[in-house]
Amino acid sequence: MSLRSRSLLMRESLPPNQVREAQLAALDAAIARGLNDAESGRTKPSSDVFDRLEASLVGESGRT
Repeated sequence: MSLRSRSLLMRESLPPNQVREAQLAALDAAIARGLNDAESGRTKPSSDVFDRLEASLVGESGRT
């Protein structure tokens, strides 16, 4: 099941307040993982990330 399908299923089967709580819990978990990665030194210089993103976008702009 794709993430989109799971998200749709969750929205259709839960009351709106529970959906919001689940979304906030997922966001909190993602933030905690990111902070843990940063504290553990699992980061990359922003210049490397932006160079890679730019190269990807330039490659996509050449596709038709």
